This record gives sequence, structure tokens and C-alpha cells, in this order.
Amino acid sequence: MSNPFNSYKSRRDFMKGATALGAFGVFAPSLLRAGAARAAGPDGQVLTGSHWGAFNAIVKDGRFADITPWDGDPAPSDQLPGILDSVYSPSRIKYPMVRRAYLENGPGASVETRGQDDFVRVSWDKALELVVSELKRVKEEYGSAGTFAGSYGWKSPGKLHNCQALLRRALNIGLEGAFVNSSGDYSTGASQIIMPHVLGTLEVYEQQTVWPVVVENTDTLVFWGCDPLNTNQISWLVSDHGNFPYFDEFKKTGKKVIVIDPMKTRTAKFFDADWIAIKPQTDVAMMLGIAHTLYAEELHDADFLDEYTSGFDKFVPYLTGKSDGTPKTAEWAEGICGVPADTIKELAKLFQSSRTMLSSGWSLQRQHHGEQAHWMLVTLASMLGQIGLPGGGFGLSYHYANGGAPSANSPVLPGITDGGQAVDGAAWLTSAGAASIPLARVVDMLENPGAEFDFNGTKSTYPEVKLAYWVGGNPFTHHQDRNRMVKAWQKLDTFIVQDFQWTPTARHADIVLPATTAYERNDIEHVGDYAMRAIIAMKKVIDPVFEARTDLDIFTEIADRLGKKKEFTEDKDEMGWIKSFYEEAVKQGEAKNIDVPDFDTFWDAGIKEFEVTDAGKSYVRYADFRDDPLLEPLGTPTGLIEIYSRNIEKMGYDDCPAHPTWMEPIERLDGPDTKYPLHVDTKHPEKRLHSQLCGTSLRKEYAVADREPCLINTKDAESRGIADGDVVRIFNDRGQVLAGAVVTDEIRPGVLRLSEGGWYSPVEPGKAGSLDAYGDANCLTVDIGTSKLAQANCGHTAVADVEKFTGDLPEITVFSTPKNG
Repeated sequence: MSNPFNSYKSRRDFMKGATALGAFGVFAPSLLRAGAARAAGPDGQVLTGSHWGAFNAIVKDGRFADITPWDGDPAPSDQLPGILDSVYSPSRIKYPMVRRAYLENGPGASVETRGQDDFVRVSWDKALELVVSELKRVKEEYGSAGTFAGSYGWKSPGKLHNCQALLRRALNIGLEGAFVNSSGDYSTGASQIIMPHVLGTLEVYEQQTVWPVVVENTDTLVFWGCDPLNTNQISWLVSDHGNFPYFDEFKKTGKKVIVIDPMKTRTAKFFDADWIAIKPQTDVAMMLGIAHTLYAEELHDADFLDEYTSGFDKFVPYLTGKSDGTPKTAEWAEGICGVPADTIKELAKLFQSSRTMLSSGWSLQRQHHGEQAHWMLVTLASMLGQIGLPGGGFGLSYHYANGGAPSANSPVLPGITDGGQAVDGAAWLTSAGAASIPLARVVDMLENPGAEFDFNGTKSTYPEVKLAYWVGGNPFTHHQDRNRMVKAWQKLDTFIVQDFQWTPTARHADIVLPATTAYERNDIEHVGDYAMRAIIAMKKVIDPVFEARTDLDIFTEIADRLGKKKEFTEDKDEMGWIKSFYEEAVKQGEAKNIDVPDFDTFWDAGIKEFEVTDAGKSYVRYADFRDDPLLEPLGTPTGLIEIYSRNIEKMGYDDCPAHPTWMEPIERLDGPDTKYPLHVDTKHPEKRLHSQLCGTSLRKEYAVADREPCLINTKDAESRGIADGDVVRIFNDRGQVLAGAVVTDEIRPGVLRLSEGGWYSPVEPGKAGSLDAYGDANCLTVDIGTSKLAQANCGHTAVADVEKFTGDLPEITVFSTPKNG
């Protein structure tokens, strides 16, 4: 093989100032690719979609110049202006780029200087030659499991330009599956493994008892570790914001809302809720205290437990302390969670005496032993006996993608596949690839090739990976324990990143391929993950800027160079694929008597809306199971809610017992072996989607001293001499970051809030332990599996200390292009 390395809020108020496009706006039109910005004509308006909702893109003088929400959006996100800036961001990747040391010396060269080296612009032909040559080399030298294609992240919506599926499709077809895949996700990694054992379903991504039913029937609405007024601004598909009108309706009823959270959230303030400031990571203990009160005072629903659950009798000895000598009383719980015992007892009586909906966030399971939280929540709801009743029970997705918005009678669009086969009994998984790991264990894999690991009752071995290809994600922001990750990444010979911005991840790459934004290509998608209220034509707003190419075009070219173009494309181009997806919806419409127009009519209109049905407005989760558990059993071995799981018992894991259990995390606020005095709450940010839009002008609306804001309680600030607006250093044994102090009483003493998703900007790139100049919370978090069962991430497990920063403030470099970029 030749060596290729030897050569070189009112809709109009949304966009006040949005046409000021930052540094990119001063570039002359000649810097744009020839013919760019003509998709909508020199002037025009294009309806398209995003994670933040549908919107109208305004094109003026050949540029994407303004943005207004779609008229059908009941609550447009205040993050929409960031979309426009993302297209013209100063951090936009303009050309194919290769790290100089890598280009001159080949794979494995100077891996310790990744993140600090300059880049060299190359042609697309050269870049793709390097990519394909390296894919082949790694397969030949290291076998079918030498490449990791487990790209993960909130890719753009769209049924065709699913970059993760396209990557795996190219490797599955072009390299005969010579890559390592991954399973699970960072959002719900623990729950999506434990819930099938408990309820026979994933649960976390399924429709909830709908909001009209909640408004009418729920007396006590509990938001436990979730902030839906914040997180429902976004969706995996195109957000419909269908829950927001019901938030208003529930508020008007004056019924009780309780928020259990270390921070007074946007949701708590909107509902004027009773705020219970629990200590982080102690939710299971508090739930056990409520459960003990219910049991001790004979307030639990014994009949429901008898008929609809399995194993409560095996859980009771633990609850009462008979099995371990420690009754899980409200007083015991107070000592752990910091919530007064009287409050815990009052909650037990309130929940039992009223129709109660326990709405839980996913933060509870993104921590050490996270499997226990939702298992215990389901157990508590079972003791209340309201599961399957209108407005009662529990819900794990009210905060995600507007779960609970009534569903429309809509066809379901298919999408591009990764070329693998669906796994029997697990439709969300495929058999693509030569091997697979739990997603959050990527650093473990790099550090420990050949080591054995447990996962959900199985044992596997970590492969030796030498090449990682990442699309549609930003692991140098979303993965835990950044400094450990920096060192582990040096195990790779080659790191390829395909994206549209110079994210922290792209800056650590060897080969960088410039991809388009979702607004420089055509696609098709649903509006509303749960509501499915419309199908939208995601029309191209402008042509790709500079030398960006669509993910489809990039992987088509890679497949062609691997001799598999025909198999990859199935003889369809972009519009051919989109039309084929839509025609499947037409067939479903004919079968279900749904009015679905022909493709040309739909594409010309830009959107097709569907009617919400009466059944959609009255859906109650688990109602059928409650009505007849014999004819409508759950997918568990017993067909019942499994409070005690014999399957988990057989696994014999020391960190995941057979019933929900309070287990000390590796560290927590006031924990028995905890070294640092403060907990770092890494909640979802309020002005971006994880790390998306951090690299845009939207950051100016929330940054403090140009850095990620850090909420700190007044008492904690006073004792450390920290004032509002100061730059602070947050630190522990894993890392150190700078942030901007926001001193407030809206967070529990002993807790700092540093939202996840802030872009990593090390003062000394490539050096583990470097001070992060901007505020990446994952410099501080723990990178261990939740347990041997799920091996999920512990992004909410972190303790640290904070001090006022008094040195010379280092430059933040991550929001511009790197050297020669």
C-alpha cells in the first residue's frame, strides 16, 4: 500500500441583533464557495426544522440573514437565535484539515501534542485518501475491531443525514463491519438497562400519561430532579413544544406542585412550587424514607402490590431493617438526604391521600449506582397503588422532548439504516460492527485492551482500538473525567472528526472533515417526538459555505473508494432517499385512512400537519395493564412490576442487588469518605443543547466574566470571599476549571451548579491536569460505570472545592479557529 502521508419571545423580538453575525459576517462573499447561499434565491424565506423547533429562515442578498419561529409553534425557544450564528460562527470549519505532525509523520505521530498542534489545509481528495487508507491499514494490522465508530451525540434531526448511521453504514458495507460499535447513551444509560428488568420496557423514551389527563386528574405533581420548563425547549426530532400550553393550564388550576432538586429551577419558579432542596445523589434514601412511612403507618396499597407486582415481600425486610439492622425510617433518610424527617413523613401522607404523579428526571440515574433511583421510584409508585390510574403513577419522560403531549394520528417515517440487523427482542439495537461496548466505557476500552468487563449479565473483552472516527458528537465535552480522557486518547494512532465547528473534539483530531449544518442540505423529519403532529420538509436554506459537504456526500465518497458505492447509495441521491422515506408514509396513510398528499405537493407546501385523536388526548400509561394484568402483562419474566428481580439476583453483582437499595456512591456531599466539601451539580444548561450553541453568540447572554456561570450559595461564597461576578477556580483531584460566580440563595448550601456542555479550553492543550479556562464541568466528574449491570456514566457524581481566582486570567481559545484553521 502506498503511504499517503508522504505528500501534502414575540417572534420578531427573537432576533434583536441576530443579523450581527460575529466575525464571520465581515468575510467578503468571495470567501464563500462559488454559488453558495442560492438555495432560497438571493432573497426568500424557507421553512425548516431544528432541535429547537421549526422556523422560517430569511435569506437576503444570498445570506441566511434572519430567523423567525414557525407560526404553529406555541412556545418558540429563546435559543433559536443561536442557530443562525452557528452557520456563520468564527469557529466554523472551512476546509479539510490535517494536523501537521500527523501529515508529516503519519499515524501515531506526536499524539501527546494533539490539541496544541497547528493544522494544514488539504484538498478533499487528499483528506479522503488519508481517511480511506487509514481505515484499510487499521483493518489489516489490527483486525476487524481496530476502528471505533461509536460516534455519539445530539446529531442534527433528519431521517437522511443521520451522520452516526451513515458512518456505520459506510463501514458496515464498505469494510464488511470492521469496526467497534456501542450500545446505550449518556442520557439514560442506567435506566434503559434496569427498566426492562423492572417493567419489561425501556420506559425512558415512551409516551407518558398525557398532559390533558394530568391537568384534569392529578392533585399533586412532583418534579423530582427534572426541569421541564428548561429541557422541553429541545427535542431529538423537531421540537413541537406541545407541553408548554399545558404547563400554563396546570398552573391556573392552583393544584400543588413540588420540586425536589438541589437548585430552585426554572420549573420551580414558574409553578411557584414547594421547593425541597435535597442533597445531590441521595434521592434513593429519601424515597426509602417515604416508603418506610407508608409501610409503617399502613398507608401502602397492599392490594395493588399483591396483584400487580412481584417481590415486594423480599423488599420489606430491607425496608424495615430486618435484613441489615437498619430500618429505612424518615429519620434515617434525613441523615443522608438533608430533608427533615417531618417533611418526608408529610410527603408520604400527601402522596397517599391525593392523586399523585411522580415525574422524575434522568439526572437521578446519571450517578454512581444510578440504576437504583428509578427502580426505587417505581417501587414507591407501586406502594401508592396509582399506576395506571388517570393522573397517577410515575413518568420518566415529562422533561424530555415534550413527553406527554397528546399524539396525532400520523404515519411514521423510516430513515437511513446503518446496514446492520436488528437484535431480537431489542429493536433499538443492531448487530452492526465486529464488537460492541457500553457507550460510556470508551476510555476504559482505550486504557485496557484485552480486559474483561461485565455488562447486563454478560462478560466481554475490550478490543484494541487504534482509530476513532467521530461524527455528530463532542466527546471532549460530554465524556467524564477530561484529564483521564486526554491521556487515554493518546492510545489512538488516528482520530478523525467530521463536524461543522471547531469543537474541543475537532481540535484534538488528526484529520478534520468539514460537514454542513442542517441548514445547508435537504432532509425530512417529524415535528414532535411524542406528538408526531407533523412531517416537515427540512429544505436547504443556503448552499454549503466554504468547502463543507453533507455527511451523505462524504460517506458516499468513502464507500466509493472502498468499492461499495452502489450498495451504499442503493442508486439514490439526496432527494431520492427523502422521497423514498416519504412514500412509505404515503403507504401507511392509505392503510390507516390518513390523508397524506403526494410527495411533490408535500414538498411544495413544506409541512403536513395531522390531527390529534381523542385517544391521544386521553392516553393513560399502564391503564391496560391495570385493567387486566393477565391479558396485558408486562414484558418481565413474571409479567408484573418486578420490585425484586430474580434475573438480576442470578447475575450476582455486588454493586447492583436484586431489589432497590441505598448504596453509598464513591463520593457525595457530606459522605463518609468524601474529600471535598462541595457537590458540583452538572445540570442541563439553560441556553443551549448540551454543548450545542456554546460556540455561538448566544453565549454572551449567560457567560459571567466570559466564562461558564457557576451558581454558589450565599453562605458558601461569603466564607470564601467570593463576590458575584468574580472568576473562581473549581478544583478536585481530577481537574480544575475557571468559571464566573453567580452568588444566590436559589441553590442549596454545599452545592455548586456548573452546567454540563461548556466547551473545554485547556490553558496547556494536550497536557492532562491543565487548567480549563472556560468551565468544562467534566474536568471534575467521575468516569466509572454506574454498576456492572448498566456500565452507564456518572456525570452527576462530582465533589470539589472553589476559591476566588486571583492570577492573570488565561485566554479562552476554544471559540475561534486553531492555528491555520
